[in-house]
Amino acid sequence: MKQTTFGERVIDFNTKLSYSGRLPTNFSVMNPYIENPETKKVMTAFYHKYYHDFRERKFIIGINPSRHGAGVTGVPFTDTKRLEQACGIVMKSAHTHEVSSVFMYDMIAQFGGTDEFYRQYYINSPFPLAIIRHNVSGQWLNANYYDDPTLFEMVKPFMIESLKKHISLGLETDVVYVLGRKNAQFLEKINLEQKLFAQMQVLEHPRYIQQYKFHARQEFIDKYITVLTQ
Repeated sequence: MKQTTFGERVIDFNTKLSYSGRLPTNFSVMNPYIENPETKKVMTAFYHKYYHDFRERKFIIGINPSRHGAGVTGVPFTDTKRLEQACGIVMKSAHTHEVSSVFMYDMIAQFGGTDEFYRQYYINSPFPLAIIRHNVSGQWLNANYYDDPTLFEMVKPFMIESLKKHISLGLETDVVYVLGRKNAQFLEKINLEQKLFAQMQVLEHPRYIQQYKFHARQEFIDKYITVLTQ
């Protein structure tokens, strides 16, 4: 039986993603692999480029994809600008800018570049599809899985299943890096129940840094690199 590469396992996981569970009123889930055929194409190119090997990776966990980042490109914390400029992969059907992606790729550049970073790390989310919420003005906005207690309880089984599938791709479990302190509070509860990771290292979320701590962003880049390489 042919052994599959890390990248092939991720591509298979992504293309089979489907959420059929319940959601509270006004919430919806975006599945870019269904909604835009080019998403699967560029996502496949990304994982073939950076994960075409059998190495284990360390796991960095976000919250859930944004509708301008992985909700379009299929690559966590990667908008179409960074996908093209940093990764050399062009997406023609969409053009997006996502603030978290800016921070992550500035950090990755200082870490040593995309080749070096993705050789060691895999990024994804416990809920790996974008969640959006219909507001009173009739607009669809980004939502986090923990924004509503009912939403969290409804998606929690899918999150646990997804985390286990992520681990099965070939991830180390002695330590996991969690982005966002509120995210960590919810994942700590899941981890206590499921015993998925031995230790959790918490880092401030890139969006929080870009939005509220921009003046100190270099300090946070330094912190990321220090924590990830210790």
